[in-house]
Amino acid sequence: MPNTKRRNFLSNASTLTLGALASATGLASGSAFAQSAEFNLKFASNLPITHPLNVRAKEAADAIRKETNGRVSIQIFPSSQLGTDTDMLSQVRSGAIDFFTLSGLILSTLVPVASINGIGFAFKDYQQVWPAMDGELGAFIRSNIEKANLHPFEKIWDNGFRQITSSSKPINTPADLKGMKIRVPVSPLWTSMFKAFDAAPASINFGEVYSALQTRIVDGEENPLAVIQTAKLYEVQKYCSQTNHMWDGFWLLASGKNWAKLPKDIQAIVTKHFNNAAINERDDVRRLNNTLEVELKTKGLTFNAVNPDLFRAALKKSGFYAEWKKKYGADAWALLEKYTGKLE
Repeated sequence: MPNTKRRNFLSNASTLTLGALASATGLASGSAFAQSAEFNLKFASNLPITHPLNVRAKEAADAIRKETNGRVSIQIFPSSQLGTDTDMLSQVRSGAIDFFTLSGLILSTLVPVASINGIGFAFKDYQQVWPAMDGELGAFIRSNIEKANLHPFEKIWDNGFRQITSSSKPINTPADLKGMKIRVPVSPLWTSMFKAFDAAPASINFGEVYSALQTRIVDGEENPLAVIQTAKLYEVQKYCSQTNHMWDGFWLLASGKNWAKLPKDIQAIVTKHFNNAAINERDDVRRLNNTLEVELKTKGLTFNAVNPDLFRAALKKSGFYAEWKKKYGADAWALLEKYTGKLE
């Protein structure tokens, strides 16, 4: 799923719940809450205004303004109002944007190791994800992000685990993927993984996914449940296999030079509230995805669970893990395996 569209995952039904949350916190468009202050800062994301990330960011911005006695005003710009992911990454590096949330898989175009959390079937569940990303692996990634003149906050925000959908059959074992025409985002990591399963991955822009599935140009696709719901892929797909094959999150990045200009006491307040907001957003996304599973079942999508060990073993046999270990480097890979267990 490409840059600005890959995570736009609110359905009409889900928007009712999140819309209420947004209303409760007074979240509005970016221009609505620009206010005069000593420090007027911009927070940008590519997600809808009612997404938990923006709701929690607005809560944090309000708390920061209150604790700094009005010295800091943070204006939220959702839904890619300030440009594509590539544009906004450039802007946050130059200082035109102060804060920006970005997937590590996209950030890897600038910081290669940032995509390591997306290695196929590495993380079994959130009990492995959060200790890793809040621990040494996350710290290692952040140290590399800092070299790109960016200040990454300690707590990464959640996007979710990705699942495989199909119009023809459930995916129970790696053999079920053999020859399957599956849409993937334009990314070497995705293409490499599905080729390792002898599938036929096709890089297709997200805006064309629905029609590609409808006309059977491809048989399936993979995304977090919320994206499957938002894009109404359940209308052209019958099965959803809960593979959890890849986990993705959003780094909150601050402009390095702009961050350095803030007084230390302001930095401490901003850090505290944004990190707390990230923790709350994680819980929001978890509950949202749990709700969506039930909702998607009512729309006719059939779910099945898989044994991830079978897929992990197939990737190991194909040399997938060895290839990416070489690309990321032994140090980064050792940190990943500290939390996931041996992969290759």
